[in-house]
Amino acid sequence: MKKTVLYLFVVLMVFACKKDVETLYIYDVDDVNVTQDGVNKPNVKTTTEFISIAYSDLFNTTIDQNTLTDLSLSYAAFGDKKLIEDMIIRNFLNTTGTDIPSKSAMNADVEQFVEDTYRKFYNRDPSEFELWQVKDMIENDATVTPEIAYYAFMTSNEYRYY
Repeated sequence: MKKTVLYLFVVLMVFACKKDVETLYIYDVDDVNVTQDGVNKPNVKTTTEFISIAYSDLFNTTIDQNTLTDLSLSYAAFGDKKLIEDMIIRNFLNTTGTDIPSKSAMNADVEQFVEDTYRKFYNRDPSEFELWQVKDMIENDATVTPEIAYYAFMTSNEYRYY
């Protein structure tokens, strides 16, 4: 009996572990080019462009020459460029007369607010992920105001390029 079980086991092992040579599996993977919106902006805005565009984006009018000259001199005289950009944007956002939507208008149609903000500051439409991410942040955080959203967009690296 032991010989029969052993013989049966050996026969099953020989025939069960047979490599299938006839079947050749080929896995084709399509090439996919992955790009990110906004990275194809090779030109950095000059100081004058940055200040005048930021002013125009917030006030919907051109900046007067004296203000532009004063801000440009302050920008050139200061060593930390990111800090002075931050201060200029904060100053613009805290000045009366800005064309910023109200919080209730933002909350009424968050998706439209996000799309308009991307077009206004980046001159492009948001990707699906960007749209979802910013929309989710606004809807789930009651402390986010249009001023905070505008500040975040205007102080980003992408805003410095065109």
